[in-house]
Amino acid sequence: MKYILLSTLLVLEIFAYVVKAPIVEVNEKMGIAKIEIDKIDVGMSGFIVHKLSKEHSTILKSAVVVNYNNETGVAKLKMSEFNLLQNDALPKGNWSVEVGDSAVLAFGYTRAFLLAPNEEVYHKVSRASKSIQWIHPDIFATILSFNGHPTPLKEDFEVLADSVSVGILFFYLDKKVYTLDSKSFKILNISDAPIEQKSTELPFYTRVEEIDASWWGEGSSELEEYETHYYELMIKYNKQNKKLYKIVKNLDKKNRNLLAGFDIKEEK
Repeated sequence: MKYILLSTLLVLEIFAYVVKAPIVEVNEKMGIAKIEIDKIDVGMSGFIVHKLSKEHSTILKSAVVVNYNNETGVAKLKMSEFNLLQNDALPKGNWSVEVGDSAVLAFGYTRAFLLAPNEEVYHKVSRASKSIQWIHPDIFATILSFNGHPTPLKEDFEVLADSVSVGILFFYLDKKVYTLDSKSFKILNISDAPIEQKSTELPFYTRVEEIDASWWGEGSSELEEYETHYYELMIKYNKQNKKLYKIVKNLDKKNRNLLAGFDIKEEK
């Protein structure tokens, strides 16, 4: 078993490091900044830091990698408002992102959440890495109960990320581990983890026996299909991921209708 999870272990270790790079170009109107870096994954999120003085700096924007050119080594970042530490009692500056500011990406990737179908799978995957601090699924189940969502939505994962500083998500489905950025929900990696799955708990493995449900609205219904729901959720935010498309295409007939959610045209 220790060899079965070797590839997963290597992936977990790779994503346990913060990436920093200076801003080399800014288009404030378009909300775009660029950095030069040897390698980066599209979908990685973080923020942009502006230096005020030798001793002081401030976070100006959230940022997500939306494009990377392997030939030039230039990554394009989409900027948005940073509101994680929002406090109306504090004064606000009028600073703008400038060339020379720092992009900090993959921040918080040492804290992760693993979504697994049962306790055995959860422990086998999570024990593959000692460098990552795992946030227990009971915490996520509590968030779902507070939101009234027995069926998890992307917004629930965002609440988890913000409330307990989770940087990365791992989903176990059909003997594979999917690595997702907790903010962008983009798939960063897919690795094999052929663990025998003897049972499936819904909506995922947790010791919380019951998740409260809202009277109506998206996410208020009980989850009926583990794999189908989480495939749908990943497809919604990874419509052009060819590797995911190929995996879904090889699923059983019941789940192949999920292919309609992709923005991929097959070559004839």
